[in-house]
Parts: sequence; C-alpha cells; structure tokens
Amino acid sequence: MQTTNTVLMIRPARFAFNPDTAANNRFQQAPLDPQAASAKALEEFDGYVDSLRQHGVEVLVVQDTPEPHTPDSIFPNNWWSSHSDGSLVLYPMQGENRRLERGKGVLQVLEERFAIQRTVDLSPLEQHNLFLEGTGSMVLDREHRISYACHSGRTHEQALRQFAEQLDYQLCLFHAVDRQQAPIYHSNVMMNVGRQLAVACLDALPHADERQALERSLRDTGKELLALGFDQLERFAGNMLEVHDRDGQPLLVMSRSAWGSLDAGQRRQVERHSRPLVVNIDHIERIGGGSARCMLAEVHLPSRH
Repeated sequence: MQTTNTVLMIRPARFAFNPDTAANNRFQQAPLDPQAASAKALEEFDGYVDSLRQHGVEVLVVQDTPEPHTPDSIFPNNWWSSHSDGSLVLYPMQGENRRLERGKGVLQVLEERFAIQRTVDLSPLEQHNLFLEGTGSMVLDREHRISYACHSGRTHEQALRQFAEQLDYQLCLFHAVDRQQAPIYHSNVMMNVGRQLAVACLDALPHADERQALERSLRDTGKELLALGFDQLERFAGNMLEVHDRDGQPLLVMSRSAWGSLDAGQRRQVERHSRPLVVNIDHIERIGGGSARCMLAEVHLPSRH
C-alpha cells in the first residue's frame, strides 16, 4: 500500500542548528537565540503530534536523549525505512553526528512492536563515502516499486542501485537544482507521491529529457501532477506526505508555510484527492531545514500482534 496509518516521530531533547549538514542544506538558518528556538521547536513538535492523533493517525513517539547530541534527530526518515514485506533498511548518512541517531532506541521500539523479517544494512557504505539518506534521498512509489531520486552529495547512484536490487525497485534518476543552480540536497523537498496525486517542482529539473521521463513515469502510474514553482519549493511545498486515517481516508500532511504557498487552484487539486492536514512548524523548518514530511518515519511493517 502506498500510504500508512502509522508513523514514528522523535521528540527532540536538544534540537539545534546542525553545522554538519548546513553545507549542502540551503534551507537551514542559524537562530539568534538557540535556547528559545529549541523550546519553540518542542512546542511545535507536540502540537504536530496532537494534530495527527486528532485526525486518526497512529503516532509512535520516541523521546530523544540529550547525549550524544543529535541536533537533527527530529528527522528520523533519513536513516531508516520500513516496508510491508517486513524489511527494515538502514541507510548511509553523510552527516557524522546523524549516524549517532541509530543508537538511541528507535530500533528497539520497532522490534518490540513489529515483525521485522530482515534488516538490509546499507550503512557500511559510509566507509566509502557513498550516501543514501532514506526517504529524504528517495521518494518511493511503493505500489509500483519506483524510487524517484535526484543526484546530490547525499544521494549516490551506487547506493541507490544497491537499494533497488535489495528491495526490487526501479529507479527514476534525475538532476535537480534550486533557483541558484545549486543541487537540491534531498528529493523529498521537491516532490512527493501519494495514491493518486503527485507533487513536483518540474522547474528544478534542468535537463528536458529527465523532466519528460519524470512526468511520463508519474502519468503512466496514474498520478495527477500538481506542479510547483521555485517560490513554493522554498516554502517546503514539495515536502508533504500522504498518510491515511483509521478509516483509510487519505490525509496530505504539510506545514502551514507549504499550504500558504499554494494558489486556489492547487488547493482544490489537493482537496480532490485528500484532506489537507496543516501544521505549524515554522521554527523547525527554519533551523532544521526540513519540514512536515522529514519529521515522519512511515511504519509499513506488519504488527507483532
């Protein structure tokens, strides 16, 4: 199934600007008052969890620990993904302090609650400076087994091909740049794929053949395309995630910055396919350089019970 009703989120202990990742994440901005910003981010996180639960989404919250300091732990989808056949995949991370997130109890929570049939560990690729940062680097069409990914310093083709071989996915690879022509660091800031609706910033693809191939793949798999411009990309409109409520009804989760960037026609397009679930995460977006989708690690594993 393309979407899930269960997500895992990490409640931050010391959320902060991460210099390890700022070199190629142009969305990050250092706060003037780090302590106040951290407290505000915690407030936004708790509000996000409450909103998801009120809309019938099951949220597993794991509390981060102050030590070792992992300022980006609030974005857990980058270092692991789960799949309906019981596969758990661990990914090679570029940021060294992000690798520490693996040892903070998330895997134990998953093992207790879900039936993990196998673990595919790609993290040793870090020793060869080959990176693939989970469902940040890849936008997965789980139903049609297609991995959409843009080349970047955090998304290497050799690692992608190992993922595709192990999980039986096809690859749709392309180059994507921001309006300053810098490579986009994660595919999930410029596109997402739901059951029937796909959102993508086609303006970010400089090569016409790759742009046409992306459009064709989305069309051939039955997706209606909502096309974004750079202004909307910069307000995290690409960083949405479709989930479903306990009754199976689709919800499209996004930040209020993302929703505010859409015009009336685009909002109607969203509403034809899903119910928008809009959350305020202004501080998290600005300091962490990630948005609503980055904070959600989808759980597709079968339950132990």
